[in-house]
Amino acid sequence: MANSREQPATVLRRIISSPGCHQGPACFDALSAKLIESAGFSYCITSGFSISATRLGLPDAGFISYGEIIDQGRLITQSVKIPVIGDGDNGYGNAMNVKRTVKGFIDAGFAGIILEDQVAPKACGHTRGRKVVSREEAVMKIKAAVDARTESGSDIVIVARSDARQGVSLEEALWRTNAYAEAGADVIFIDALGSVEEMKAFCQVAPHVPHLANMLEGGGKTPILNAQELDQVGYKLAVYPLSLMGVSIRAMQGALSAIKVGGIPPPESLPSFEEIKEIVGFNDYYKEEERYATTTDH
Repeated sequence: MANSREQPATVLRRIISSPGCHQGPACFDALSAKLIESAGFSYCITSGFSISATRLGLPDAGFISYGEIIDQGRLITQSVKIPVIGDGDNGYGNAMNVKRTVKGFIDAGFAGIILEDQVAPKACGHTRGRKVVSREEAVMKIKAAVDARTESGSDIVIVARSDARQGVSLEEALWRTNAYAEAGADVIFIDALGSVEEMKAFCQVAPHVPHLANMLEGGGKTPILNAQELDQVGYKLAVYPLSLMGVSIRAMQGALSAIKVGGIPPPESLPSFEEIKEIVGFNDYYKEEERYATTTDH
């Protein structure tokens, strides 16, 4: 966990440099981020898929804007002490837009940023119709991200993602991620790999750079492996983009069904009111409030 003097990126870099494959569930708002932190995870990510769904009620198909992501991200990073890797989509435009996006993520308190090589409008990498920009443009955007970091005097972790596995071929995705590492990316990531063999082939690319695995839950294209298995394959980070949103959807559907037939959700399906108050911070608030109590009643 970070102390008050450490930058989020410094903490994240220390996590990445430590042994093992480190799990980072995805949050979509401040409450889900706080739950991840309370569960003992050392970092988390933001899921553009989940933020688009929960903030806009729309699919991850390029609807959500840079400003909305920054606004949501700032609320998330301010709510927790663990480092947060932000989903920067395709940088919201060309190389100049990427520079603005990286600087905005730094200012919003993110420890890292994921940037992908999809064309606009982008979409979830496990859905159909993925298309990517040219090799030259994709590499130049990573270089722009590195320049933005340098210009800002920051150490934000740049995660370069390729969607070329679905958009072109495995070979193209391997070439691109190697080029991204050479351009200065700190972590590389191919989305929607289709087998353990493909995952192993990816982890042979730029072995000096950490690799990220996307464990898309509920029927994605990539096999779901546990952290120990991912470590053996060669991954350093493993993220889980839909777990919290997915179980929230199912739980809310169940609660609404119970209410609709005249009841309330069964006690075992939800925390007590006292537990809810603890989770959202009422008890900490009361302790803080006592520090500033006065003898005068108003």
